[in-house]
Amino acid sequence: MLRFVLTHRRAVMLMVLVALMWSTAGVVTRHLESARTFEVTFWRSFFTVLSLLVILPLFKGRTVFGQMLKGGTALWLSSLCWSVMFTAFMVALTLTTVANVLVTMALGPLLTALSARAFTSYRIPARTWLAIALAGVGIVWMYGGQANLSAQLTGTLVALLVPIAAASNWTVVQHSQAHGQKIDLIPAVLVGAMISSLVTLPLALPLTATPNDIGLLAFLGLTQLAIPCVLSVWCASKLKAPEISLLALLEIIFGILLVWVGAGEAPGNSVLYGGALVIGALVMNEILGWKGKS
Repeated sequence: MLRFVLTHRRAVMLMVLVALMWSTAGVVTRHLESARTFEVTFWRSFFTVLSLLVILPLFKGRTVFGQMLKGGTALWLSSLCWSVMFTAFMVALTLTTVANVLVTMALGPLLTALSARAFTSYRIPARTWLAIALAGVGIVWMYGGQANLSAQLTGTLVALLVPIAAASNWTVVQHSQAHGQKIDLIPAVLVGAMISSLVTLPLALPLTATPNDIGLLAFLGLTQLAIPCVLSVWCASKLKAPEISLLALLEIIFGILLVWVGAGEAPGNSVLYGGALVIGALVMNEILGWKGKS
């Protein structure tokens, strides 16, 4: 098992690296030659499984696979949420712009607050209601000035499954912890990738990916999903929730810049302004919440 002392400063630096690694999906996807929609998801999830089968024993010890069998219903529900996130994200990237997908995914913290309100005793503060309203305005602004609106909305609706699944995952974890059951999210990532690859394989046939495509998707499976997901769960042990949320927003900035520079996919003004309003609402909500607890 790997030994490394994780301090708060190192956790912050790692989360910046994690956000950068997450952000590579868009630009890499734009350089695929023939793989499309479900095949893209299958190969990335497949290589994520292979990567985690090697990484997990190094990170958690050889007993990790035996512990997975004792995870119970909560582990499988969390894994199902991960599989939805993995699948919907890649499919959405093939249907709409990278900027649309990333900004839509940024709604995760706000949807998590709504989920907590619906399924727990959590009361949403006024600042979060304001952030939800502003983010809604930002989303409408984003799409108000885009051409081919119906196609863009289809991709966005698929992308919306990612923050919905993330909010559901949070609810499962919180409910389990409240009842004395602790879920190890890192093995849940592995099971989620397995589910994603198994479900999308029949939908991906016949496979048409070129060797170049397979190489790029193998790169994503290892460096855009397996490694950063493990690191993000690890960093969560040292960082507070607002810190994680704010640092994760860097994925949007990195992702839009990378696909702009690396694939020539420039975001329109409506996306930039509407996206800025969404991100600003999230930053405001997290900072005010952080100050209120300090």
